[in-house]
Amino acid sequence: MYIENIFVCVAAPMLVAAICCGREQRSFYIFTLAGEGMCLLSAYISTFFAGLYDTETALAAIEITPVVEEVMKLLPLLFYILVFEPERKKARNATLIIASTFAVFENICWLVEHGSGDLTYILLRGFGTGVMHIVCGIVVGYGLLFIWDYPWLKAAGTFGLLCMAITYHAIYNVLLYAGGTAQNIGFALPLVTAFAGIIIVRRVRETAR
Repeated sequence: MYIENIFVCVAAPMLVAAICCGREQRSFYIFTLAGEGMCLLSAYISTFFAGLYDTETALAAIEITPVVEEVMKLLPLLFYILVFEPERKKARNATLIIASTFAVFENICWLVEHGSGDLTYILLRGFGTGVMHIVCGIVVGYGLLFIWDYPWLKAAGTFGLLCMAITYHAIYNVLLYAGGTAQNIGFALPLVTAFAGIIIVRRVRETAR
């Protein structure tokens, strides 16, 4: 499978739209391209390290892929925050767009490679893996916005947030490759985490009023 061909087909209309649209809407397409591009680069880098250390597919998905993908998702967001110093709302939107488009491109590549015959599994993977990437992106992205107010915490805090996302991602992959009941728990884990996070945020906001 040549994932760069898939990337060209998906990214080309986004690039044209980014050129044609207004300045306010352009950021959406740029972050979309960033998310898809980071997914493509992650696949290349993960494959390189898996081959370098002669790692089996399952072991690479647990030990290599989470590290590479979470680092790559962080890079465009970190660049955006450092260079442009955006408002919190814009930075949060960038976080969600990068994480979600990363997941979308990964799922597209998975469908091309494995087919779309089992609708149930596709739904589980779509919501499971897709939401997992968004959860990890929120942990790092929203966390960065908090620690950025404390200069002494920037380096250690960024590393800590990245480690949290990598660990969560690795646990998800472990559960998926375990199969059976563990796999079902893995698919449910991101959705449970997301809903729990939404409930906590709402309660915090209500308490702050």
